[in-house]
Amino acid sequence: MGFRVSQPSFQSLYVEMQARGNTIGRGTAFVAVAEVGDAFLLTNRHIVTGRHQDTGALLSETTGAEPDSLLVWHNASTELGHFVPVKVPLYKGDSPLWIEHPELGADADFVALRVPARPDIKVYPYRANALAHMTIEPAQTVSVVGFPFGERTGPSFAVWSTGFVASEPEIDHGGRPVFLIDCRSRSGQSGSPVILHHGYRNAVAEAKEAEIMSELLGIYSGRINKESDLGVVWKVYAIVELLIHATMI
Repeated sequence: MGFRVSQPSFQSLYVEMQARGNTIGRGTAFVAVAEVGDAFLLTNRHIVTGRHQDTGALLSETTGAEPDSLLVWHNASTELGHFVPVKVPLYKGDSPLWIEHPELGADADFVALRVPARPDIKVYPYRANALAHMTIEPAQTVSVVGFPFGERTGPSFAVWSTGFVASEPEIDHGGRPVFLIDCRSRSGQSGSPVILHHGYRNAVAEAKEAEIMSELLGIYSGRINKESDLGVVWKVYAIVELLIHATMI
């Protein structure tokens, strides 16, 4: 007898930022694919650089280290509910291995990494629809699915934080392709998918149907400041642009 689980709970992947084998921070990643092209692992740029996206300050003040790899807990290919830690290098020599947005570059707080070709892992990508942000409106309920403070349910299922759309989704906030949400999201949820969830399905028996029950709206990258519950979401259309660009490299 299988167990009932909502697919986004295992589409979000727990991430440890590592420097020389030591964990210096935690975050979230997920796999996405556009209408055409390859699937890529997505997370925030500040997760791979280990530095604050706006100020450049080191995130790990206690170690003073920058990550050289990520340890990503992928879904195991053997059975749903099992997870495999996969080390993902961030550099080849001195060259970064992550891929940035073709126009926004380092100004965008999200990047793509190639998914390792391994028989022991299985990927469950979100299908990124560039027009998804046009289907939501202010005060609508959305969810940030990730790992606040590194918390995981069971072996490595994600935690859901639910909030509301806080700015007009079709208007770029602050001149960037982002919108705001009002949500009690916290450290560790950086890199989480922000989704519109329509229902609950058994992911084993109805995987195809479960996939369309959630729509990817963007990627969460933190709060506007420490005193606010307003969070920043990079819109899915910018993610699609990155995915297409990454496929062509």
